[in-house]
Amino acid sequence: MDIQNNSSKYLTFAMASEFYAIEISSVREVLDMTDITRLPRTPEFMRGVVNLRGNAVPVIDLRLKFGMGKTERTIHTRIVIMEIEAEEEVWLLGAMADSVKEVLEIEESMIDPPPRMGTSIRTEFLSGLAKHDGRFILLLDTKKVFSTEELSAVQEAGTMSLN
Repeated sequence: MDIQNNSSKYLTFAMASEFYAIEISSVREVLDMTDITRLPRTPEFMRGVVNLRGNAVPVIDLRLKFGMGKTERTIHTRIVIMEIEAEEEVWLLGAMADSVKEVLEIEESMIDPPPRMGTSIRTEFLSGLAKHDGRFILLLDTKKVFSTEELSAVQEAGTMSLN
């Protein structure tokens, strides 16, 4: 009998003292911290846009989005460039992280449902909770973290910056 091992790869990163992960399939690349151009009339958590090979890519400060305070720029700060699918469109978006850790393969059987309380972010943003090397990793559901309305506003702001 062939037993299939269902697992997925996740990019792990730190914000404050907590570890988070997103499925590697939605990660395009990881950038060192670079200059971010602030855009007027955008939500506070939208830090601005970065130039990625001639394209303006909106950058979100996940710490601000999650009510954890502003991400401070250090030698470890990174911008994770993600592709997010929403309403049959693919959006390119950068997310700031205090530091990027590693890529982990996590078996589905090792993922528990999101905790009902005890995290610094709203649990509807989470797809699950995994344990690795004695620490918990909060698995983000990127489709829920960024609503379609927010993505549209972010995309519009990014487009305006190109004109």
